[in-house]
Amino acid sequence: MEIIHAKDETFDNELQADVPVLVDFYADWCGPCRMLAPVLQDISSERSNVKIVKVNVDEAEKVAQRFGIMSIPTLMVFKDGKEVSKKVGLCSKDEIVDMINL
Repeated sequence: MEIIHAKDETFDNELQADVPVLVDFYADWCGPCRMLAPVLQDISSERSNVKIVKVNVDEAEKVAQRFGIMSIPTLMVFKDGKEVSKKVGLCSKDEIVDMINL
């Protein structure tokens, strides 16, 4: 599945999905965020049962504030529009897959 980049205006629409939605709050200047990007790309190409949405905290400040994002990267999993899991900091691929499978 293709990775989607959401803005303040489009974020809520992206949460509407029949599969879990993994949201990556990141910034272009963040080293750990850049390290996480290829891991998310791998997951998106290997799995069709998850939607991955990236939110640049510098461009979507309202969404970042709404979810209290204080550190990046922050990963959140939503099911039926509700948050079910959250991890702050760099995560391994296995940790991310475990979050999705909750």
